[in-house]
Amino acid sequence: MPGGEAAGDGTAGAWTAAEAGTTAAAGAGQTARPESFLLALFGDYVLDRGVAVSTGSVIAVLRQLGVGEHATRAAAARMARRGLLRSVRRGRRAYLGLTPHGTAVLRDGRDKLEAEVVDRHWDGRWTLLAFSVPESRRADRHALRTRLGWAGFGPLRSGLWVSTRAADLSDTLARLDLLDHAEVFRAEAALWTDPARIVREAWDLSALAAGYRRFTERWSGAELGERDGLALRTRLTAEWLLLIRHDPRLPRDLLTEEWPGVRAQELFRTSLRQLPSASDTLAAELLDTTAAG
Repeated sequence: MPGGEAAGDGTAGAWTAAEAGTTAAAGAGQTARPESFLLALFGDYVLDRGVAVSTGSVIAVLRQLGVGEHATRAAAARMARRGLLRSVRRGRRAYLGLTPHGTAVLRDGRDKLEAEVVDRHWDGRWTLLAFSVPESRRADRHALRTRLGWAGFGPLRSGLWVSTRAADLSDTLARLDLLDHAEVFRAEAALWTDPARIVREAWDLSALAAGYRRFTERWSGAELGERDGLALRTRLTAEWLLLIRHDPRLPRDLLTEEWPGVRAQELFRTSLRQLPSASDTLAAELLDTTAAG
């Protein structure tokens, strides 16, 4: 399913829009919106397959997830307006395919799915971004903060964001025309500066840990039956993506000894492995596809 170290223009916005109306705890694995289900479904069964899927099939799958036809159509329309989905006609039948932007967004999400939730090979260096954006450009400032969060940065001080990764933000800053308003540094903590304290100040680790615990409680012992394997896989992936969307993938040494994200990721991957044959069989039966060209 549905990457890169750089915060792609519009990528963060797509996932942020998908979780609009949920709390940071959503990522908590509690509630996913129709857009989240669509991103997960298209990431699993449309991305890089060269196909489009019939609108009726999409409605049928989301109905199994408790989403009505009107809500599904409205979500698909919103995603089309944001340039993620496009309409494909085959006679009288309507299909939904991915746009190039939608493909980039889902590949980015796929990279996040495949990445570990903790960094076990940190070199001790930080990326620091200092910026000052005029009040007259508050919309660009908000967009920058959104994309910094997606790229794994956290706010340490006003106008100073940090990351434990060697992130290249040049494309993000250039697209927002903010290269002249920001400076980037690579540095190490020195003297009395405690990296673990920086992590606690820049990110809400308590909320993130609570989200992982709720995800584990929700999916531990879940019945992963064959009858609704496709809907389960879509819900599982959507909820996990919303959760890791908030995770900066911090170094293992800077987190608590029993960081709940590790157990939650193991559960997610184990659950996913138990679903493939059932979900793929149901997908072949349920999803009416056509060549996307």
